[in-house]
Amino acid sequence: MVGEYLDRLTRYIPSDNVVLITDENVSRLYRKQFPHAPVITIGTGEKIKTLDTAGEIYQALLDMDAQRSSFIVGIGGGIVCDITGFIASTYLRGVPFGFVSSTLLSQVDASVGGKNGVNFKGFKNMVGVFNQPDFVICDLNLLKTLPQRELLCGFAEIVKHAAIEDAGMFDYLEKNNEKALKLDVDVIEKLVYDSVRIKSGVVNRDEKEKGERRKLNFGHTFGHAIEKTLGLPHGESVSLGMVMAASLSVQKGLLSQKDARRITELLNCYNLPTRIDFDRRQILDALKKDKKRKGDHIHFVLLNGIGSCLIEDIAIEELDRVMDSL
Repeated sequence: MVGEYLDRLTRYIPSDNVVLITDENVSRLYRKQFPHAPVITIGTGEKIKTLDTAGEIYQALLDMDAQRSSFIVGIGGGIVCDITGFIASTYLRGVPFGFVSSTLLSQVDASVGGKNGVNFKGFKNMVGVFNQPDFVICDLNLLKTLPQRELLCGFAEIVKHAAIEDAGMFDYLEKNNEKALKLDVDVIEKLVYDSVRIKSGVVNRDEKEKGERRKLNFGHTFGHAIEKTLGLPHGESVSLGMVMAASLSVQKGLLSQKDARRITELLNCYNLPTRIDFDRRQILDALKKDKKRKGDHIHFVLLNGIGSCLIEDIAIEELDRVMDSL
């Protein structure tokens, strides 16, 4: 529900027995708008997205005597949504849940699609489930208190959606970047809505990522490896990953140099990184632990034009050579 409000959450909760999960920042800013219900507050950052945090939440739910009739709502960004979905899907073998998404990255990506999980030993989302929330509320007003760097991370995923499936949306991003960065109501609502439309359409056709859904990983193969080794935010890592994936697409004769430059220039317009120094060996080691790896190959998303993509099995050795060229 793009454009719905946090303070109208109660009309969507189907149970009187509700538990809210949020983080310290959202609680500090918006606790007064929460419905009257028990609240479990967790920390912030990828470091808390672990099985240890999950264990603490399970204990809190037990202490509250939460039952199968309970309904859990995650109010926050991607980390809160991922953990809430994972907890709700596994507590008592599963209770229903919903999200109020408070960050741009979460509204266009993490809260959509039913992927829920936690990190393990520093590797992203190694433990998790596919399970859909009952609802997702995208309150655009909550974006106004986001730090600029976190807001920009959401634009990386918006660019990704346009690059893989919607050339018209890509044009719109180019023409309206100043309004988008200022959170112009009409522009940001259209971008969030179009991103949700693209992602939910793909998920509806391939929920468990057996085929088409893999294209949502454009920029994420290198991106996750960069995120793991350099500790950059997810959106910045994906931005760099998209530049590298576009470069590989050019090398394979699928994408024109002109379109690759358009991608780099658009990311620059949204103040996202497109170049970085990195240790190739570290990135390669992280790539070898990628969930999409199959033997010596990885399912890799390439572009064959703006708004069009394909998935190929790429040898790890070839990815190593791409990094060398960059």
